[in-house]
Amino acid sequence: MSAASGLRPQHVTVDGRRVRHRVDGDGPPVVLLHGLGRCLHDFTAQHELLAQRFRVHSVDLPGYGGSLPMAERCTLPALGRFVGHYLDAVGVARPAHLVGNSLGGAVAMRLAATEPDRVASLTLANSAGFGPEMALALRLLTLRALGRLLLRPSRRVAHRAQRMLFHDPAFATEERIDHALRLAGQPYTARVTLETCRHLGTFRGVRPQWRDELLAQVAALDIPTLIVWGDRDLILPATHLEAARARLPKARTHLFTDCGHLPQIERAEEFHQLLVDFWAGDPTGGGRAATAVRAD
Repeated sequence: MSAASGLRPQHVTVDGRRVRHRVDGDGPPVVLLHGLGRCLHDFTAQHELLAQRFRVHSVDLPGYGGSLPMAERCTLPALGRFVGHYLDAVGVARPAHLVGNSLGGAVAMRLAATEPDRVASLTLANSAGFGPEMALALRLLTLRALGRLLLRPSRRVAHRAQRMLFHDPAFATEERIDHALRLAGQPYTARVTLETCRHLGTFRGVRPQWRDELLAQVAALDIPTLIVWGDRDLILPATHLEAARARLPKARTHLFTDCGHLPQIERAEEFHQLLVDFWAGDPTGGGRAATAVRAD
C-alpha cells in the first residue's frame, strides 16, 4: 500500500461549480481523466503508483462522480475548456502529462489542440476519436426515446455494463457494481451522459466531423503521444488502434492482450510501467514488452 492510498478525494471550485478531485505526490504534474459515465476511481491504482514520483491529479469531469455539471451543455469543447480551468484553479502552471481513458482521451486531445503549451504529453487509453464504431449500448443512448430509459439505475444493467468493461470477469466485482449504481443514481448523471453521447455520436456511430477536425489538429502538434488499447475491448474496438497509428504516425502504441476497455485497471502494473518509461523517453518501453510497442 502506498503512502497516498489512505488519502481521499476533496473538492475545488471551478467556474463557480464544485468539482471532486484527488491530488497527491510531488514532481511533474499528471492529470488523469476518466471515461463516459465513470469517475476518478477508474484511476485509483495509477494515481497511487504515480504519486510516488509525480504530482498526480485525478478529477471527476463535470456532471460525473462528485462533480456538479457545467452551466453550459456537456460537449467536447466545453470539457476541454473545463480541464484548462481546472488546472488554473489548482495552480498548475507548467505543462502536465495528460492521461485519458475513453472519453477522457478525447478530452485530453481537445485541451492539447486548443492550449498545447499546457500539455507535456498525451497518453490515450482506448480513447474515443479514432473510429466510428462503438458499442450498441452507447449508440442506443443517442436515441431520444430510449436514452433516459436505458440509464435508469438497475443492478442487472450495472452488472452487464461492468462485464463489458473488462475481459477478465473477476474485475466485475460486487463493489464495482454497487459503485456504478451509486453513480447512476446521481440526479444529474443521466442528463449529462445523454448530452455527451448525443454530441459525440448518433445511432450510426461516432460522428466523423469532430473526429477528423480534432485528429488533424493533434497530428499537427509536436506533443509526445502514447496510445494504448486492450485487444478485447467491447466498447471501442481494438481496430481503432490501427486507425490511430495512421492518423497519428509519430505516436508510440501498445496493444494489451486479453484486456478490455480499462487497461489502467486490468493491466495496472504494465500500464504504469509504460507511462513512466514513456515519460522518461525510453524508446523500448523498458524492454519488458518491446515487441508490443511500436515507435513510428
